[in-house]
Amino acid sequence: MQQTNTHSEKKPQAGQPPQAKQVERTTCCIVGGGPAGAILALLLARQGVEVTLLEAHLDFERDFRGDTIHPAVMEILDEIGLAERLLKLRHTKLSTFGLQTRAGTLRLRFAFGKTKFPYITVIAQSRFLEFITEEAKRYPNFTLIMGAQVDELVEKDGVVHGIRYRASDGSHEIRAALIVGADGRFSRLRKLAGFEPVKTSPPIDVLWFRLTRGENDTIESLDARIGNGLFLIFIDRFDYWQVGCVIPKDGYQKLRSDGLDHLRQSLAKTVPELTDRFAELKEWKQLSVLSVESSHLKRWYKPGLLLIGDAAHVMSPAGGIGINYAISDAVVASNVLGGKLAAGLPIREKDFASVQRQRELPTRVAQTFQSLLQRVALARAIKSGGEVMVAPVLLARLLEKMPWLTALPARFIGFGLWPPHVKTELPQPPMESVTVSNEPTSSSSDTPLTIK
Repeated sequence: MQQTNTHSEKKPQAGQPPQAKQVERTTCCIVGGGPAGAILALLLARQGVEVTLLEAHLDFERDFRGDTIHPAVMEILDEIGLAERLLKLRHTKLSTFGLQTRAGTLRLRFAFGKTKFPYITVIAQSRFLEFITEEAKRYPNFTLIMGAQVDELVEKDGVVHGIRYRASDGSHEIRAALIVGADGRFSRLRKLAGFEPVKTSPPIDVLWFRLTRGENDTIESLDARIGNGLFLIFIDRFDYWQVGCVIPKDGYQKLRSDGLDHLRQSLAKTVPELTDRFAELKEWKQLSVLSVESSHLKRWYKPGLLLIGDAAHVMSPAGGIGINYAISDAVVASNVLGGKLAAGLPIREKDFASVQRQRELPTRVAQTFQSLLQRVALARAIKSGGEVMVAPVLLARLLEKMPWLTALPARFIGFGLWPPHVKTELPQPPMESVTVSNEPTSSSSDTPLTIK
């Protein structure tokens, strides 16, 4: 990334961010180091595009991120030679999903159909992002900047030419042929660009907290429990359980007024085998409340700027498919824009429109599915307290006799309406970026060159 020193600096007016001391230039600047931003940065770097990835935080550690990678994404990673390496990291493979209510237990087997990866991979998103960005660092045309807080867009005549951001060493300005907003559901770039999302489902609140994980716990790596007006999701983080508790919108104040002891009792009644663990919740500050809703933009772009992932279409946590749709956006954006960026050709409005056109229908269909699931299943489960839901038991018995009935919904969850694929296979990083060892092997007296 080239840097140009400025020779004069004006003092900012009150309320304005400090002026950047230097202007940095790159071909593509991606704001947001989540799955969409990291994957897009890697794919563009592989095509020889000079790309800078900005992440607002100083690390990738977050408690409340999705950790499920579906078969479609594993196939994408396999296309660029990373799937097997990713699976060497600590992970869990899920082929079933359990839902337990007072009326009985529903256990679904994911019948994904023909695929090399017939399971959902559960891996800490922080490890996944570290893995992807470390791979991107093998390319000299990739730059990662952590702790970059975006303040404003650089616009002229309605065209976005760059962004200004703050870091620990002061204010900066980046100029680029393309700015990509991949900064999530609370997108700063979406707000700066003046885009207004259209809500597609009613909001819900989710309590998130941790519980100690015991070696003999009988809960599955991805499990759900319904009862006492609560819908609980358990995610195995190996050393602890990450627990999501779905409650009615604005129901947190009632929980607070009822008291923490009342919540612990309700949790224990719903999951009695973890009664001792719920006693670990001693203060309200151990619980975080997230308001969740799905929405979409009518238009994902303006000249010089493209939004992808949750910045363009906020996904509900229902079905755990948000990461996978964000990564699919990144693949399509790379396929459509990468070649032009690498060749130094201008990105036209029709190119942005092509990205949105390829991804909008699959995303809207998925959001409709999530909305139905949220309105019908989650809302009724919470209102019923899990006591009148006899349908899961009957459905489970039916699926035991005819498991092929799960094939269509499983395929949809695993792959979406139509999964994208990486357009072309590209050269690996230059040889100087890998380690060459001249040490002899134990099985031969010769001295081979081993690429590590």
